[in-house]
Amino acid sequence: MSTVETTPDDMLARHPETAYFWGHVAGGGRVTEQGVEIVVSDGDAARRLSAIAGGGTVDHRIAEREFAHDTAVTRQSDEYTVQVIDPTLAANAAAALGLPVGSDPGGYRFDALRDHRRELLRGLLEGCGVVCFRESSAAVGVSFVHDDARLLERIRTALDAEGFDAEEPQPASSGGHWFGVADGDTAAFAEWVYEGAGDSGLFATDRRRKTLRSVERAAGLDVGSLIGPTDADGGDP
Repeated sequence: MSTVETTPDDMLARHPETAYFWGHVAGGGRVTEQGVEIVVSDGDAARRLSAIAGGGTVDHRIAEREFAHDTAVTRQSDEYTVQVIDPTLAANAAAALGLPVGSDPGGYRFDALRDHRRELLRGLLEGCGVVCFRESSAAVGVSFVHDDARLLERIRTALDAEGFDAEEPQPASSGGHWFGVADGDTAAFAEWVYEGAGDSGLFATDRRRKTLRSVERAAGLDVGSLIGPTDADGGDP
């Protein structure tokens, strides 16, 4: 696995790795007074996130999850929890990026990472995004689901800045909120958000594979057109 830039010493520096890391924290993790915790479903991504933070514990378990749009349906999946114990990092991240801590609602200020918005959105997509292939319309479906509607509004703002339209957030059956990327932009966004990921290593192998395979199907491309069947950097089967 190659990297295009040296990992920064400062976790709040403007850098592709920090953008990807904090996207994951906002989308699928939390900041506490003691540190940062991220939950992911991909072991490669968990180890990558831990390395970006300079080391942290990675715990693995099998979890039963409800589908965001139908809580009556559940499935079992791997769950990896990355935990970084660092009160100073937590406090600085909350202040600089507006991430909520405890009863403080935060404000999700991502402007400092705008130069690396692709990696930020990739982390957010892997943290709280859903990608599927719609058989009925032979199209890619992309949506974001989260308990905090303010985060979803920030994600929509970031998408708009990159030229991708999205629907208004609406309540989800799980009790949170969700919105979908506009149908005409889903395939373009799905391909764009993983552009260059193979060189940087900033991706969850399973999510990248599923996303780009969906684009291939929607576009009628041969399997492996966007990601090789034996991708050297991610080990895709």
